[in-house]
Amino acid sequence: MSLIESSAQAIGLSLNRSKCEIIACSPPPAGLAISDFSFVYPADSVLLGAPLLAGRALDTALQKSYEDLSTAESRLCSIAAHDALLLLKSSLSTPKLMHLLRSTPCFGHRSLQPLDSVLRRCVGRITNCDLSDDQWCQASLTVKAGGLGIRLASHLAPSAYLAAFHATLDIQGLILSSPGLCMTSHEQSALSTWSSLTSASAPSGPASHRQSSWDCLVVESELNRLISSSHDRARLLAVSAEHSSDWLHALPISSCGLRLSDEDVRVAVGLRLGTSICQPHQCPCGAAVNSSGSHALSCKKSSSRIQRHNALNDLIFRALVKAGVPSVKEPSGLLRSDGKRPDGVTQIPWSSGKCLAWDVTVADTLASSYGHLSSSSAGRVAERAAELKVAKYSDIAATHEFLPVAFETLGPMNKAAAIFLSSLGKRLSAVSGDAREGAFLFQRLSIAVQRFNCVALHDSFPASVADDY
Repeated sequence: MSLIESSAQAIGLSLNRSKCEIIACSPPPAGLAISDFSFVYPADSVLLGAPLLAGRALDTALQKSYEDLSTAESRLCSIAAHDALLLLKSSLSTPKLMHLLRSTPCFGHRSLQPLDSVLRRCVGRITNCDLSDDQWCQASLTVKAGGLGIRLASHLAPSAYLAAFHATLDIQGLILSSPGLCMTSHEQSALSTWSSLTSASAPSGPASHRQSSWDCLVVESELNRLISSSHDRARLLAVSAEHSSDWLHALPISSCGLRLSDEDVRVAVGLRLGTSICQPHQCPCGAAVNSSGSHALSCKKSSSRIQRHNALNDLIFRALVKAGVPSVKEPSGLLRSDGKRPDGVTQIPWSSGKCLAWDVTVADTLASSYGHLSSSSAGRVAERAAELKVAKYSDIAATHEFLPVAFETLGPMNKAAAIFLSSLGKRLSAVSGDAREGAFLFQRLSIAVQRFNCVALHDSFPASVADDY
C-alpha cells in the first residue's frame, strides 16, 4: 500500500483511506499501512452491490428484495392487468435479482422460497386466477416454453451462477496468474443444485458461458414432466408452439390495438394455464359449458366467430396495403365452385408473377373433434384447417397463389401463414425502416385471437348475464 500511495502521488493522485476496506477473518495488526482501513468480515462483505459470500450481507440483500417485491405486489394490483403482467415479467421479478443471482452463491438459500411464493401470489392477483401447483409450475416457465416468463428464483439461481463462473473463468485465471482454475466448493454446490433440477448433461465449451444454455435444460425438463403427467397434453403443446405466445410480448398500447382488458388477460392466462375461467353453465345453443370454457371457443352459434374472422382479415389487409401491396377484400370476380369468395386478393403479383389470394380461418385447439390432432403435435389443428381451405379453393389456385391463414384459439398458426407473415413483415420494415414491424404484426394478430376468445366466452352466458357485461 505504501508503494501504491507513493506511485499515485507521483501522478497527482491521493488515496481516500476513509473509503478503503479490508476484508479478512480478523482485524489487521496495528502499525500496518492498512490498519486504518475499514474492517469487514467476509460474511458482511459487499462488492459492486453484491455480497461476496453467503452470510449476513446476503441475508440482508435477499430480505430487501423480498420487501421490495412485496411492495411492488400491492402496487401492481392497482394498475391494468396487462401493464402489471408485463412489468412483473420484464422488470420486477427475477430480472431485478439477476445481478445478485449471478454474483453470489445464493442457490439453495432459505429466502428464495419466500420470494417465489410472493411471485406466485402476485401472478394470481394480477390475472385473477387461482393457480394449482402444476399451473404455477407452468406459469414459471419461459414464454417460449408455454409459461408466463415469471421465472422461479430458486430454479434460476444455479444456472445464473454457473454461467457467470464459466464466462469469467479465463479472466479469473489471468488475474490470479493461475490458468486452468478448478471449481471451488461454491461452483460444485451450484452444479449439484442444478443437476437436481434436470437429468441433462451440463453445457460445455462456449455454451457454458450463456445462462440460457443452463436454464433452457431446466425448463425443458420441467415442461417434459408437465406434458407426461398432465391430461392437457394438447394445451401444453399448443401454448409452447412458435408464435402462440406473441401476445405476451406485446406492449399494451391502445392506439396500436395491443392492449388487452383485465378480463381479456384473465381469460387468456386461464386458457393458457388450464385454470377454471367460469362456473359451469348452459350455452344459449343448449350445450353444457364446463369450468374450462372450452365449448365457448368452438360454439357455432357464437357471433364472436364472425367478428374474430373480420378482425384478423382486416389486420392482414391493412398490413398488405401499408407494405405497398394494393389489395381488395372479398373480390367479386374471384369465386370458387360453390360461389364463395376468398377473404382477399392482392392486385399486383406477390411472387412468381401471381397475385396472392388468402382466406382466414380459426379452429379450436381443444375441440373434441380435433383431439387426436392437437395431442399429437403443436399446430396440427391449424395445418388441418389449412388443408381443408386449400381443397375448397383448388380452382382459384390455378390462376392465383392461394394462401390459407389458419389460426388456433390457443395461438398456433399453420407454417405457410407464418412464412407469409414473416415475409410481409420484412416488406413493412422496408417501408417504415423499423426492423420490428414483423414482430408487431404477429403481436397484433395474437392479441386479436386472445381478445375474441374472451368475447366467445361471454357469448356463452345467458342473455341476461351477457347484457349486463
